[in-house]
Amino acid sequence: MMDRREFVRELLIDRRDLLVVCGLGSATYDVAAAGDHPLNFYLWGAMGGAAMIGLGLALAQPGRRVAVITGDGDMLMGFGSLATIGVKQPKNLVIVVLDNAHYGETGMQPSHTHAGIDLAGVALACRFKHARVVSRIDGAVEVRALLHAGEGPILVNARINPDDVPRVLPLRDGHVIKQRFIEALNPA
Repeated sequence: MMDRREFVRELLIDRRDLLVVCGLGSATYDVAAAGDHPLNFYLWGAMGGAAMIGLGLALAQPGRRVAVITGDGDMLMGFGSLATIGVKQPKNLVIVVLDNAHYGETGMQPSHTHAGIDLAGVALACRFKHARVVSRIDGAVEVRALLHAGEGPILVNARINPDDVPRVLPLRDGHVIKQRFIEALNPA
């Protein structure tokens, strides 16, 4: 299993104009730790919504690459979104699930992936073009390539250590996050 911060940092090296939707909690902290960016869309209090927000963005911006970086708890909460994404088939969408097999924001209770639920298998059953499990840091190079050029929809289940790392809090004002993102998406 991998160090979550190192893995996310490796994914976002030379991110260019990648649009990044961050799932609730630790995924947001990990993306912020890799470097704040106006094309990061941080979610606060939207448990289970990251994949659907990523889908909407991918459909609205078909010429742009969209990465959803979220945790296993958020993905499990929004499980039905995988079916909708499979139906819509956005070629520019990649979902990276940081899977520590625990609900990190509520006390580290074991999640369903701890009990053997296979997120990559579910994604394939939902007609994702590609789904894979990554558990070594050297896999980050391949995942980064998928973020920028893979034909989606793609799901990557990244097995990470269940370590509790210090929080790096980005912007918390939803209106400011939205406005900054829109301005960066559509520069004058």
